[in-house]
Amino acid sequence: MNQPETTLAELQRHVETFEAERGFDRKGVIEQCLLLAEEVGELFKAVRRRERLAVDPESAIGGVDEELADVLLMLAAVANRLDVDLSTALRAKAAVNSGRTWR
Repeated sequence: MNQPETTLAELQRHVETFEAERGFDRKGVIEQCLLLAEEVGELFKAVRRRERLAVDPESAIGGVDEELADVLLMLAAVANRLDVDLSTALRAKAAVNSGRTWR
């Protein structure tokens, strides 16, 4: 994934290969969802720090960009376990949203 632009399909293949090489692919979907939630929590902590809100100084979290990347990687891992093509799902959801009325 050293290209300047990566498709969602490429991301999902990268995550699949990465997990298989390290034995992470044995985790079930529930465990992977919990790991995704943990990464979202770390993202929130990074946002708190960036916005100068109270945060545990002992927290070992990265910057917002790093935590966003972790969330995206974990999301791809969850999608892989559920056999969801994120590109297809995103296009379908965008089509639904384009027909909605927003207040």
